[in-house]
Amino acid sequence: MHPTREDKVACFRALHAQPGALVMPNPWDAGSARLLAGLGFPALATTSAGLAFSLGRRDGAAGLAETLANARAIVAATTLPVSADLENGFGHAPDDCARTLRAAAEAGLAGGSIEDATGDPAEPIYEFRHAVERIAAAAEVARALPFVLTARAENFLHGRPDLDDTIARLQAFAAAGAEVLYAPGLRELAQIRAVCEALEGFPVNVVMGLVGRPFTVAELAAAGVRRISLGGSLARTALGALHRAAVEIRDQGSFGFAAGALTGAEVEAYMQPREG
Repeated sequence: MHPTREDKVACFRALHAQPGALVMPNPWDAGSARLLAGLGFPALATTSAGLAFSLGRRDGAAGLAETLANARAIVAATTLPVSADLENGFGHAPDDCARTLRAAAEAGLAGGSIEDATGDPAEPIYEFRHAVERIAAAAEVARALPFVLTARAENFLHGRPDLDDTIARLQAFAAAGAEVLYAPGLRELAQIRAVCEALEGFPVNVVMGLVGRPFTVAELAAAGVRRISLGGSLARTALGALHRAAVEIRDQGSFGFAAGALTGAEVEAYMQPREG
């Protein structure tokens, strides 16, 4: 019997309450979702970058319809709870964030994140009060659905390494109803620890796979992190392997890359069984 979306929400919340840090990798399609589920990860998250790259576009160039179609495919591929990268809610107004959360739940998602990045290089981060109003509107919908809302403070990804403002935003997002808090781009363990201490009682997500020291799961858990995601790093790793293989073929005329590839049988073992 397949779990309902509400079952997945309850499971997802329980995973955040367990000791240690939940590692939640980011597949970019149904096949990568099946592989990660087959390896035993208990929850998955989508990646806006991975989706965009699979469409031949830059990060952030996939719209709401494409994002939700990709999320539906990932949700359908496994029985795990899936949280989506919903970018800035695909609109600037609080009502846009609310509409996007409703659509995300209809797609079968157990959770999703809303960020305070505008998409405008001239003004990359929403004004504080407006950012909080957007999260409050999303949180009102999330409580009713239910839905695990993650609120993201994007300062460190947009040339504003202001830890005090980042913490103040995350605290305000928590007060507005977000369940999980997330400040991507933190590169120092002391910064991560400061965020976790300032948000005691709320799960904090940290992304690994970006530039900087690759902290271990144990180090992050000791700093207070409750959830670790990987953003687009797995998709970039797969593209890196493709790039190295193609360069080898082009420049050396050899095919040594195949020694590190999974066999067809190994891949198929993770995929949907044949019917009949």
